Amino acid sequence: MLYVSLIVALLTSILITPLVKRLAFRIGAVDAPNYRKVHSRIMPRLGGLAIFIAFVVGYIILMPETPKYESPFMPLAIILGATVIVITGIFDDMYEISAKAKMLGQIVAACIIIFFGGIQIEFINLPFGGALDFGFLSIPFTLLWIVGITNAINLIDGLDGLAAGVSTIALITLGCMAFIMGNVFVVAIAAILACSTIGFLFYNFHPAKIFMGDTGALFLGFMIAVMSLLGFKGITVFSFIIPVIMLGVPISDTFFAIVRRLRNKQKWSDPDKSHLHHRLIDIGFSHRQTVLIIYAIASLFGLAAITISVSKLWGAILLITVIIVAIELFVEMIGLAGKNYKPLLNIVRIFNK
Repeated sequence: MLYVSLIVALLTSILITPLVKRLAFRIGAVDAPNYRKVHSRIMPRLGGLAIFIAFVVGYIILMPETPKYESPFMPLAIILGATVIVITGIFDDMYEISAKAKMLGQIVAACIIIFFGGIQIEFINLPFGGALDFGFLSIPFTLLWIVGITNAINLIDGLDGLAAGVSTIALITLGCMAFIMGNVFVVAIAAILACSTIGFLFYNFHPAKIFMGDTGALFLGFMIAVMSLLGFKGITVFSFIIPVIMLGVPISDTFFAIVRRLRNKQKWSDPDKSHLHHRLIDIGFSHRQTVLIIYAIASLFGLAAITISVSKLWGAILLITVIIVAIELFVEMIGLAGKNYKPLLNIVRIFNK
């Protein structure tokens, strides 16, 4: 039945996306070009609605069994939370609502997951013994995680097929990790959502015929955040780092965007044109090359996450250290945190002298 639901989700996404494209033009959910945008013509948004509908259809066909250790209301909470996120995205794609309004929608969706679905990070087992119990901080920490990952995916949605492709890679990685840990529910959800997103990519890869808009970016980010909690909560600190590494592209891009804006004395939420994809295009890569490079980076992050999950403690520590140093060097080389931000490269130059 899983294979049937995957095929149906894929075909539903392929068939319904052209209809959503027409709907986007009819209701005014379009993206006009400006100095921050790469495209030069008016493009329909709202493509995430097709991904959402395809996912719901695939989910209804399969109806995966809820794990015994989870709340029986958890699946319904996920669908309700996702619906709130999608509605928030639709309003933003149509009317470009304020950041506060978008944040409110995300918080409401996250609260549905936490309080109705019973999903929250209560503790993490430490690698050398003992556990870190979050206590009363478990709810705000879980809320911060969901909202943070939701926005991280949204921030990389700047090129044709970029957010959809990176999200698909993250979903495949998440499915593999859940399979290793024996979480069949997360495997099924990740697979259905990945197929729904791949179907949309037929129309979204460069040159795109439709954008996923905030409807899609917020939905994918929200679902990835929730599924990572289902797959990794309550285990070792290194296992909790795995979803962070798995989502290395959107998380690092978001982190260094905040660093860049603080260094430039801007608000952390101010938009700019210095994200990872912007920097690669500025260096001289084409639109398609930039997307494929980021796909490759996301795949390496996914492979690293899987490797860490099966590594021994010190091997995991070594690999995480190498990843952090590699990210820092790459960020400094392309100027992701600012053209003058090169602390590690400056140290290397001092030793070379």
